[in-house]
Amino acid sequence: MSITAFLLTLGLGVTAVIHLLPLLGLRSAAQLERLYGLTLTDDDLVLLMRHRALLFGLLGALCLAAIVRPELVPAALIGGWISVTDFLGLAGAGSRRRTEIRRVIRADWIAVLALTLATGAWLAG
Repeated sequence: MSITAFLLTLGLGVTAVIHLLPLLGLRSAAQLERLYGLTLTDDDLVLLMRHRALLFGLLGALCLAAIVRPELVPAALIGGWISVTDFLGLAGAGSRRRTEIRRVIRADWIAVLALTLATGAWLAG
């Protein structure tokens, strides 16, 4: 395996794992509360958060599929970049957040690094 293929696989794999972790929230409202440090007493909010978990899972699955299907790489990279930059932009730099949300912010910064590796490798490849 070439170094560019390795870096592309590594970047997409890390991005996939970060986006697959919220799938745990599909199990229950209690799991969502643990993931995000929220109290979810509204059934509609639980529905929205579970839907969010599913969409992140789909993006994670796309990143995994792109590892073995090169034609999916552009879509996976675009989806990944939109996801992490949008959230980081909405979260804002220096804003005070709960510990659990700060953990999500840190994970998205790791995804930025992973996507930078993957994008560079894809462009070089």
